[in-house]
Amino acid sequence: MAKERNYLMKLFISFFKIGLFTFGGGFAMIPLIEKEIVDDNGWATKQEILDIFALAQSVPGAIGVNTAVFIGYKLKGIVGALVALLGVISPSIIIMVVIAHFFIQFRANIYLDRAFNGLKAGVIGLICAATWQIAKTAVIDRFGLIVALSAFVLSAFGIIPVVWVIVLGAFSGYLYYRTSKGRSAR
Repeated sequence: MAKERNYLMKLFISFFKIGLFTFGGGFAMIPLIEKEIVDDNGWATKQEILDIFALAQSVPGAIGVNTAVFIGYKLKGIVGALVALLGVISPSIIIMVVIAHFFIQFRANIYLDRAFNGLKAGVIGLICAATWQIAKTAVIDRFGLIVALSAFVLSAFGIIPVVWVIVLGAFSGYLYYRTSKGRSAR
């Protein structure tokens, strides 16, 4: 029982750290999640975490929350999912309650405003790094590159809703890899 409790505490702390040190949410979380889950704890392989990220992005909700729930469930079922969920959202709840309490004073602070501008620029760098890490293992052939670039254009310019970009990517991958050329490329 104590071993189980320690494991759940480790799961909570891991996702608490992810939630605490991720500014910008979403894709900015990917490098931290990968380091904590794959490198530090060995709870998933690099390929598994890529699959989890794809799944987490393709369902409603925040990618960090969805990823936490999925990994928690994979490790310890419903209890693990709830523990990981509480871990990843607790820092945001605590920080937002504190900020909301002092919002009036923070709102007019030029130094804080400048700090957030730098923070936003840093988040862009994290998103680019996460994109690069995923691309190195997810884009394995010319077809993958075409799908990735098409998805970028379709979503960046708002040509179609993101959910349709995901559906089209999955459908085109399914069709491509069903062909003999696609099967031999695997």
